[in-house]
Amino acid sequence: QVQLVESGGGLVQAGGSLRLSCAASGFIFKTNAMAWYRQAPGKQRGLVALITNDDKTRYADSVKGRFTISRDNAKNTVYLQMNSLKPENAAVYYCNAPRPSREYFGQGTQVTVSS
Repeated sequence: QVQLVESGGGLVQAGGSLRLSCAASGFIFKTNAMAWYRQAPGKQRGLVALITNDDKTRYADSVKGRFTISRDNAKNTVYLQMNSLKPENAAVYYCNAPRPSREYFGQGTQVTVSS
């Protein structure tokens, strides 16, 4: 079965950096697009960044130039490097694997940004 396990969240000061990781299993990772979503309290879950199986990337406008999504197919892992973090970036960040049958999400990792 598909499993997505996020790590790397935590508390950081505004202007700081964090790198999130998502270890994936249960499907052929290298052929699958992967993405990061986030959900802040009282808000809908939204797309942060996506990377295709051939390494094309797409970002939410609010994170362009500060966040970088990447993947390591040898480790079945997708990363989200977050720089210049702002208080408004605080949220639960979820790893996402869009599959033909359905979308899969991990359990999420909390990112807290202090001002």
